[in-house]
Amino acid sequence: MEEIEKQIKTKYDRNYKLLLIIPAILLILSLVYLFNFYQKNNDIIRKDVSLSGGTTITVNTDQDIDEVREKMSSYLGDFSIRKISDLRTRRQIALVIDSPSSVEETKNAIESSLNIKLNNQNSSTEFTGPSLGTSFYKQLLIAILIAFILMSLVVFVTFRSFIPSLAVILSAFADITMSLALVNLLGIKLSAAGIIAFLMLIGYSVDTDIMLTSRALKSRNEKLNKRLFSAFKTGTTMTITSIAAVITALLITRNLSNILNQIFTILAIGLGFDLLNTWLTNAGIIKWYCDKRRIE
Repeated sequence: MEEIEKQIKTKYDRNYKLLLIIPAILLILSLVYLFNFYQKNNDIIRKDVSLSGGTTITVNTDQDIDEVREKMSSYLGDFSIRKISDLRTRRQIALVIDSPSSVEETKNAIESSLNIKLNNQNSSTEFTGPSLGTSFYKQLLIAILIAFILMSLVVFVTFRSFIPSLAVILSAFADITMSLALVNLLGIKLSAAGIIAFLMLIGYSVDTDIMLTSRALKSRNEKLNKRLFSAFKTGTTMTITSIAAVITALLITRNLSNILNQIFTILAIGLGFDLLNTWLTNAGIIKWYCDKRRIE
């Protein structure tokens, strides 16, 4: 085991600067994609009706979702549909239809497609005005920006050194940027819950980065490579455990709650990128910094 660790450390010593190229390319591609996405959509995300404004109607029905989608496509140009299933039996118990159209227009389309009359017993309706959705969206973005700024200040105060602090912040920024690009590529329309998931991701992103940086800079009882490798074992265990828990929760709540499903999906994606950015980006920059400063 010790021989394997020694070989890994030796190879890492030789190639850690080259390994920085991988996350750098991914970050550049993500930024280019998001820039093009913004040019086309005038925003960096796809928003659902809770953020853009529109109608959400939940209908208690077991009719096949694909058949309903096909029928509704002739009545509504833009809409999304998902099913809700019973947690125990996995049997479909309802359909949720989101549309930017008015309540009346959406109701008429559903009634025609499902051949039923909607009422308070078999359905529930929510409507979000465009101005309210836009205002809520801006407030969430401000909250994320403030959280990121405060996180950055805490990191700078903790380490009091520009390069190590910048490495932690860069890794967190890369996690969010790459995750956002992939979410857009997957065509996911973000709700308020999705935005909050990115807020949570800031906290998940910096914990292993701070642990890594603290061990590399503040603990001098062991050689630098040994400290980095020890931090790697601890950090990957933390992150992989979190990913396993999130994926398990995602599988359990799939088709049960769109809110939980979106939160767990974003966290799973973000934690996956966090492994890359912490142990290639942050670790590489920290090792480079320590070598330059002759910190062993």
